[in-house]
Formats: sequence, C-alpha cells, structure tokens
Amino acid sequence: MKKLLTLAAATLLSACQSTSPSGKASLDGEVFYLQRIALPPSATLSVSLQDVSLADAPAVVLDQQKGPVKGQVPLPFRLSYDPAQVKPGHRYSVSARIEVNGELMFITTENHAVQLDGSDPQPLRIRVDAVR
Repeated sequence: MKKLLTLAAATLLSACQSTSPSGKASLDGEVFYLQRIALPPSATLSVSLQDVSLADAPAVVLDQQKGPVKGQVPLPFRLSYDPAQVKPGHRYSVSARIEVNGELMFITTENHAVQLDGSDPQPLRIRVDAVR
C-alpha cells in the first residue's frame, strides 16, 4: 500500500512539473472603474503589458488579452510573458481599455508601472476612466 501511495504521489508531482517548464511568468489582475454603471453585453476589454522604455518609439507589446467582457467590474485578466524578454533598465507598464461597438468607453489615464521581477502585487488593480 505504501508503494502504491508513493508511486501515485511521484506521478502527481511529475505531472505538475511537466506542465510548467514553459518558462512563462504571468501577471494577474482586475480592471475596474468608479462609475456606478453596468457594461452592455457588446463591451470588449483589452489589457496589455508593454515595454515603454523608448520615449520616441511605439511601446513594445509583450502580451495582450482582448475579448468580450464577461460579467461586470472588476474584470479579471491574466498576462503571460517570458522572463527572458525582460531587460534590465527597461520600464514596463500595464494598460487597459473598454470599448463598446468599437467606440472607446473607458481607458487607463495613469501609468501602471510593473517591475516584472516577482515583486509586483497580485492581483494588480488597474483603474480605467470614462472618456465621455
């Protein structure tokens, strides 16, 4: 019986290890706004992790999550990135936007800097502000 338990535990541990050698890290968070309004069913959420180090060049997107909104705020998200892409001395930021029928409704108006060194609070809380 002990051998069977040991074998089952070893199998379970090896299965856990084989699913995570992708080398990817992730940032989990939620997008919210302060207005007391519900989002229509056609709303879409877009959240991106960007390298914003170069002032005179477009930001480099490391990962983006985009899709229909499911439910109401806070809206969860997960951004995955390769830690090997993180460069010392670079600045990274998370931004979000909510659109309805292709029209911008909410967007981040503040810089949400992240370190990508394991010290970032999770879940991240990203506030978006109304554009109307």
